Amino acid sequence: MKSTLKKLLPFAVVGVISGATTVGAIQYFGHGSTNGDQSFFTTSAPNTSFAGMNTGAVGDDFVKAAKTTVPAVVTIKNYQSRTASRATEQDLFDYFFGDPFGGRGQQRQKQQQVPDNMPSGMGSGVIISPDGYIISNNHVVAGANKLEVVLSNKKSYIATLVGTDPNTDISLLKIEEKGLPYLNFANSDNIDVGQWVLAVGNPLGLNSTVTAGIVSAKGRGIGILGSQGKASNPIESFIQTDAAINPGNSGGALVNTNGELIGINSAIQSTTGYYQGYGFAVPANLARKIVEDIKKFGIVQRGFLGVSSLDLSNDQQVAAYNKQFKTNIKSGSGVYVTGFGDNSGAEDAGLKKGDIITKIDSYDISDFADLSMSIGSKRPGDKVQVTYSRNGKEATTNVTLRDQKGGTSTRTKADLSVTEKIGAEFDPLTERFKTEYGLNSGVVTKNVSEGGEMAKIGIVDNYIIIEINGKPVNSQKDIESILNKYQGNVQVKFVDDYGRMYTKGFKMP
Repeated sequence: MKSTLKKLLPFAVVGVISGATTVGAIQYFGHGSTNGDQSFFTTSAPNTSFAGMNTGAVGDDFVKAAKTTVPAVVTIKNYQSRTASRATEQDLFDYFFGDPFGGRGQQRQKQQQVPDNMPSGMGSGVIISPDGYIISNNHVVAGANKLEVVLSNKKSYIATLVGTDPNTDISLLKIEEKGLPYLNFANSDNIDVGQWVLAVGNPLGLNSTVTAGIVSAKGRGIGILGSQGKASNPIESFIQTDAAINPGNSGGALVNTNGELIGINSAIQSTTGYYQGYGFAVPANLARKIVEDIKKFGIVQRGFLGVSSLDLSNDQQVAAYNKQFKTNIKSGSGVYVTGFGDNSGAEDAGLKKGDIITKIDSYDISDFADLSMSIGSKRPGDKVQVTYSRNGKEATTNVTLRDQKGGTSTRTKADLSVTEKIGAEFDPLTERFKTEYGLNSGVVTKNVSEGGEMAKIGIVDNYIIIEINGKPVNSQKDIESILNKYQGNVQVKFVDDYGRMYTKGFKMP
C-alpha cells in the first residue's frame, strides 16, 4: 500500500502545481470609464452571484439558465457566391474547429461548389437587445453575401451585417424585429475557475442544444486568430471551458447559472475537429466593447501601446529570441519590450527596449494574452498606467494609447482610407509578370479583410485586380485615386489564382 502511494505521489504533486499555474487577468473595460454614452447593450446587476461546484439544487439552476438562454440564441446561415465559396478552399469552420493548432487535423477540401440556395456554413448567434442586435463570431459570417437568422421558434429573417472584427473574432448583425428575447452581459472579470457554465448553440445541426461544464481556465491565448484567421493584431484571452462545444456552436452563448452572458463560444482544441474537452470563448467584457464600437462608430476603436514584445512566459519564444539575437533573456512572468513602432505612445512615455511590463493599471501582466486584453479593450486617447521592471527596479509611467496611425481620437467610417473601406491593400505587378501572363495592368491583393467589400465578392490574398470601374490600375495609389470620395457601385475586374477572370461589384461604403 505504501509502495503504491509513493508511486502516485509525484502525479499528485504535478497535478497541484499544474492547477496552480492557471492564470487569467481579463480587464473589464466598463469599470472606471467615463464613456457611459458608448454603452448600448444591457449589463447585468453588479452584485450578480455565481454558482460554485458545491451549490445546492444545481439542477434547478441549470433549468433556469437554459430557459433564459435558449430563446435568445439563434442559428446563422451563411450564404456565399460560388466565387467566394471557392476562394475559401477549407470548410467555413475548419479555421476554428478543424485543427486549431495546425498540422494535426484533416482539412476537408470542397469537392463541389455549394448551390446558391444552400448555406455554405452555419453557426450560432446571441440576441443582445430587444430590437434585434445579434452578436456572433467573425468566422461565422465571413465571406457571406447573405445571412439568414433563424430564431429558436423557427421564425426566419435576413440579417444586415453591421460590422466585424477579425482581431477578436466578433461580429454584429441586425434583424428588423421588436420585443425579442435577449441576454444581459455579465462582468466576465468576476468569473472564477471552477464555476458552473452552460454553452448554448446549434452544434452539428442540433438546434438549441444546452451543455454544462465549468470554467477550466481564464486568459488563454491559443494562437488561433493570427495563424488561422485574418487577424492582423489578434486579441486572445479566452475563457476555457469543458462544456461540450462542437462545430455549429461558434457564436453561441456561454452563460452563468443566472442565464447571463459571460462569453461567446469561438473555438475548440481538438485533434479530430470535434469535442475533446477544451472549448474557448471570447470574454463578454471584450465582446461587449467591440459591438458597442461597431454600433457607435461603425468600426472598432483600438488603442495600442506601440511596442513590439516578447512573451517571457513562453519558453520556446524566449529560446528562439535568444538564439536569433545572441541574448540571454530568462523566461518568467511579464512581457519584454523588444522595440517600438512609429509614433509610439510607450516610447514617448519613457519606456525603453529591455523593460519588462508587469502591470497595466491594477491588472497583473503575466503573459502576452494579459497584455493584449488589457490594452486591446481600450480606445485611442485612453491613458493607462504601465508598471515595468528595468534592471531589477520597478517603475511606473502613464501612457496615452494611440491608433495604428498615431492618432489619439476616435474615428468613424468617414475617416477611413479607401483601402480600409474596401478591406484590402495592393502591391504592383512586376513588368515581367505582366509580360508572361499577357496583362497590361494589375495589382496583387494582400491583407484582404474578412467581411470587407473585396472579400464579399470572392477576392482573397494574391488575386490580381486588373480594372476598377473600367479603368486599369497599376498601384494602390491608382485605386485610391479612382475611389476617393466616390459614391455608388464599384465594378472590379479580377483574376483568381487559377487564371479565371471575373467581373464583380459592390456598393462603395
